[in-house]
Amino acid sequence: MEELLQIMARFDWSPLWISLKTGIVATILCFFLGIWLARQIIKLGPKTKAVLDGILTLPMVVAPTVAGFFLLLLFSLKRPFGAWLYGTFDLKVVQTWLGCVIAASVIALPLMYRNARAAFEQVNVDLIYAGRTLGMSERAIFWQVIMPEALPGIASGTILTFARALGEYGATSMLAGNIAHKTGTISQRIALVINNGDYLTAGVWVVIMLAIAFVILLAMNLISGKGMKNVRRW
Repeated sequence: MEELLQIMARFDWSPLWISLKTGIVATILCFFLGIWLARQIIKLGPKTKAVLDGILTLPMVVAPTVAGFFLLLLFSLKRPFGAWLYGTFDLKVVQTWLGCVIAASVIALPLMYRNARAAFEQVNVDLIYAGRTLGMSERAIFWQVIMPEALPGIASGTILTFARALGEYGATSMLAGNIAHKTGTISQRIALVINNGDYLTAGVWVVIMLAIAFVILLAMNLISGKGMKNVRRW
């Protein structure tokens, strides 16, 4: 107990703030991009939809280190695109906090996209036809008819996206590295302290992650429950 108190007295909370900051920004990016992609792809033909859906879902099914490898190839200063970003906008991605955000966004985006697409596909098409009959524009139909109907699925996707971005490790390690007070997230700190044999500090971080995960799952279940309140149960 005394050892635990000593650890808490000198505990470095920066990985928590970096992880939360990264998770929030990545979730905001994935929210708008995922909804836009779902809205566009749902209108396409079956073959085109299948190809694009497969491409967008790839980061969810491949190992995060594989996605991180391709991101590193893309944004490295030794590669054309990375060199262009740095030379034109003075923008460096590798081993920066921006790299954390990009890596987390790429890995978490499929969750937002697939949840949004599934929610849109479950909207009653008669409501859309009714809106068109009443003379509503397509934009008004989307925001006033489709989005309210799809809200429980969108909310669940947003929460899952945040959870995935918060716990991202593989792609973040490849692209952003593990720089203390800069790119060192909770997942990276756990791996680091375990590698150093400090299992007690790792245990503290694991408890923090479990608490965050429980709150996220509780919020998702509560939101999903609200969406099902008018459904008859058997």
